[in-house]
Amino acid sequence: KWEIFTHGGRKPTGLDAIDWARKMVDYGAGEILLTSMDRDGTRDGFDLDLTRAVSEAVSVPVIASGGVGNLEHLADGVEQGKADAVLAASIFHFGEYSVGQAKQCMAGRGIEVRL
Repeated sequence: KWEIFTHGGRKPTGLDAIDWARKMVDYGAGEILLTSMDRDGTRDGFDLDLTRAVSEAVSVPVIASGGVGNLEHLADGVEQGKADAVLAASIFHFGEYSVGQAKQCMAGRGIEVRL
């Protein structure tokens, strides 16, 4: 079970993330941007269990966010986490990798990307 937090991860809500994602889809959400606050900024990779659980629970695309530290993490989010898309920030902001390198890595693992 994963709990929803607000205010940048500072305020617990007592709401279950899976139930909340389903409810948002029922309200008409066309996609879910899913950020694991436990992983955000850690560079340890996505919370793949959470990502997979939400991806399997809803019928809309899920975008994984929070924790990317290298290019392999991006592909892991799609392959293991079952995300439809992935989001990363610090690996690009600090110039470690380019978007082109990220796309090439994912394409090299058989993930469909626009090159």
